Amino acid sequence: MKSLMIQGTSSGSGKTTLVTSLCRIFSDKGFSVAPFKSQNMSNYAYQTNDFEISRAQAIQAIAARCEITPDLNPILLKPLGNYYSDVYLNGILFKKMHASEYYKKFVTTKGLTIATKSFKRLQRNHDLIILEGAGSPAEINLQKFDIANMKMAEISNSSVLLISDIDRGGSFASIVGTMSLLEKKYQKLVKGFVINKFRGDINILKPGFKKIKEITNRPVLGTIPMTNLDLPEEDSLNGNDKKMTWNKKNLVKIESEIDKLSKLVKSNLNIAEIERMIS
Repeated sequence: MKSLMIQGTSSGSGKTTLVTSLCRIFSDKGFSVAPFKSQNMSNYAYQTNDFEISRAQAIQAIAARCEITPDLNPILLKPLGNYYSDVYLNGILFKKMHASEYYKKFVTTKGLTIATKSFKRLQRNHDLIILEGAGSPAEINLQKFDIANMKMAEISNSSVLLISDIDRGGSFASIVGTMSLLEKKYQKLVKGFVINKFRGDINILKPGFKKIKEITNRPVLGTIPMTNLDLPEEDSLNGNDKKMTWNKKNLVKIESEIDKLSKLVKSNLNIAEIERMIS
C-alpha cells in the first residue's frame, strides 16, 4: 500500500493544511485515501457517542472522502495545564497523565504499538495513507520519544515532504537546520520541500531554491501562496478559534473551503513529482 508523510520545520508550518489539500487532490484522482496522525495535542475534538479524535483529522477525512474513525488519530492529548493532559487512546479517554510519565513510560512502548496498529488497519482498507507529523522532527531533546514524525515515517516506509512557513521568516535556514539535525537514516526519507504562506514575486525565491538544492540535494516542489481560508484551526495555538458545530451548513462550507484549498495547492505544487515519490 502507498503512503506519504508531511512533516514541518515547526508547529504551525502548514502540515495540517497540506495534508488536507493532498487528501482531496488524490481522492479526486481516484485513490481511496485516508489521513493519519499518530499523536495529536489539541483541545479541539470531533466527538461522537462512541469516540473522540482530533478535529483536524476529521476535517482531513472529509477532504479524503473517507469514514471518520479512531484509527485516523489513535492518540489524542488534551492539555490540562501544569504539564498534564487527558490521554485518549483509540478515541476513548485512557487517563490523565503527566508529561514525564507519558514520554518516559508510555509513548515508546504502548503508544507506538497503538499507533502502528491503527496505521496498519488503515493501510488494509485504503490505497493511500497521507500521514501528518507533529511540531518538528528535529527537536533533538525529544527525538527519543517522538512517535509522531520519523519513527512513523520509518514504520510506514513513507517518503517525507518537509513544509516551512516563510511568512515567519528564516524558512531556508529552518529547512537546512532541520535536515542537518536528523539522523542519516531519516534524512534519506525526506524527498523534497514545500514553502508555505509566500506573498510576492516567486522569482525572488528562486536563487534560494537553487541553494537549497545544492546543500541538501533535494528540490523545493512548490510554494503555496498566502491565502485566507475559513477552515477551523487544528489547535489553540492562535487562541482565536471557536468550538465548531458539525451541522449540514458548516459541512457544506468546509467542503467548499477544501475545494478552494486543493485547487490552490494543485496549481502551485508539482503534484506529478509528489505522486512519483509515493511508495
